Amino acid sequence: MKIVLQRVTHASVTVDGKISGQIDKGYLLLFGVGKDDTENDCKRLADKIINLRIFSDENDKINLSLKDVGGSLLVVPQFTLYADCRKGNRPNFIQAGSPSEANRLFEYFTEYCRDKGQKVETGIFGADMKVELLNDGPFTLVLE
Repeated sequence: MKIVLQRVTHASVTVDGKISGQIDKGYLLLFGVGKDDTENDCKRLADKIINLRIFSDENDKINLSLKDVGGSLLVVPQFTLYADCRKGNRPNFIQAGSPSEANRLFEYFTEYCRDKGQKVETGIFGADMKVELLNDGPFTLVLE
């Protein structure tokens, strides 16, 4: 599993001209599933993300978590995180999970985060999405 996390002031994802998900302060997560990923990977990364302390406290030290600041998650499925560009000029996606399993784990991840008390908005699996965000910092992390 690969997740690109961006701390944002706001973010949204649009499909066919309609907003499918929109948040204010929080994290935009680009969410990719590999062929060997499991529900345990979802739980481990979700717990890590929810508890990461990357928001500034009153002393301007990065010391607060998503829960501490009442932030939200916008989770966007993105299989292209598994692109392999080492050979040739056209990426291959051999290491990406199958669409059905990737969608199942995407749904599992988002529900797990909701069960942990997080507000979660999403993109639409398999759709052509337009993502807008205001990166705060910028602060971007890659989690695997």
